[in-house]
Amino acid sequence: MTPTQRLRSIFSGSVGNLVEWYDWYAYSAFAIYFAPHFFPKGDTTAQLLDTAAVFAVGFLMRPVGGWLMGLYADRHGRKAALMLSVLLMCAGSLLIAVAPGFESIGVAAPALLVFARLLQGLSVGGEYGTSATYLSEMAQSKHRGFWSSFQYVTLVMGQLLALALLVLLQRALLTEEQLHAWGWRIPFVVGALCAVTALWLRRGMQETESFAVARTRDNKQRGSLRVLMQHPREVLTVIGLTMGGTLSFYTFTTYPQKFLVNTGGFSKADATLISAASLFVFMLLQPLVGALSDRTGRRPILIAFGVLGTLFTYTILSGIAASRTVTDAFVWVMSGLLIVSGYTSINAVVKAELFPAHIRALGVGLPYALTVSVFGGTAEYIALWFKQIGHESWFYVYVTACVAVSLCVYALMRDTKAHSRIDRDLDIPNTGEHA
Repeated sequence: MTPTQRLRSIFSGSVGNLVEWYDWYAYSAFAIYFAPHFFPKGDTTAQLLDTAAVFAVGFLMRPVGGWLMGLYADRHGRKAALMLSVLLMCAGSLLIAVAPGFESIGVAAPALLVFARLLQGLSVGGEYGTSATYLSEMAQSKHRGFWSSFQYVTLVMGQLLALALLVLLQRALLTEEQLHAWGWRIPFVVGALCAVTALWLRRGMQETESFAVARTRDNKQRGSLRVLMQHPREVLTVIGLTMGGTLSFYTFTTYPQKFLVNTGGFSKADATLISAASLFVFMLLQPLVGALSDRTGRRPILIAFGVLGTLFTYTILSGIAASRTVTDAFVWVMSGLLIVSGYTSINAVVKAELFPAHIRALGVGLPYALTVSVFGGTAEYIALWFKQIGHESWFYVYVTACVAVSLCVYALMRDTKAHSRIDRDLDIPNTGEHA
């Protein structure tokens, strides 16, 4: 494979990942506007709880997506699975864009919303594991941390584009009344159209060398839960290292927009601006930390995240809640995201380096999706529930405890940079240059 083909394939895979995550996060970004459309009238916290519950329901489908798409990717190729996942996301976004409201069709409205999120959950569940596998396998060994970090660059960019569109609609194109009435449909139409573009780009991707090598071996050794269960230590490692990381990620990326409005008293427009600005800086940090892991190893970066997250999460969330200016809120949110970068920038490559090629996409995708469903998908709901019962600070303790558990995993695991199964599958020596 030529360097040009390699870079083009990484670009196409990353752009598709961007579109997938834009569609996924558009739901969270615009929830404050479409919540009254799909649910009966009530107080703001109750409606946000309803939309957060549906957000969590979408996560329940992610393990199914991680399982089915992981099997498909390990048996039929990373490229084929990535094309299928973007098709499913397109369908889910289009359904949300055209769905009637509660006043028109009653309980069928939230039912349609749930079905659309299940489709998107299936798509994203398959996208993460296959995309992490594809980027890690496609990257050259000595720059694998750097290139694989672009999964979260595009993931965050997707979220950032959803927020940027919201800022544009809020401040330049539509009134508050228009956004509540019909403007919230625009991002889902845009997402469906972009998914078609991503599908076209992914048609030109190259298949990875790791999959080509694995395909020449015994087919019975590829893509099954039975084979996955032959790697219990790796599966448990993925679950443990993901637990605190995914909860922190959703706490400081998707939840602040609602947290700043519902607790801090900020306007919706200011909360969106704070979230967008902090996510932009966070996005730029990913390749820097990923490149650092190529020099220092993955484990020291993960340990730094675990230690800092355990020590400072409570303080940072308390600071966000007490913020009264946009600058103060930005600094607190950015502090949390700076710490989370120690997880987000390299977690994909760490998981990919744990498994052999014949089971890699399933091994990365399924245990990750299960853990994200339990801890990431419920983050907003648990935070809002603690607020509703009058003990919002208990959520801060909950996040801190989960990060501390993951820290124990980081302290005990081997550094995957020095023990990469990707290198072993391709017979690349684990030297200082290539490990």
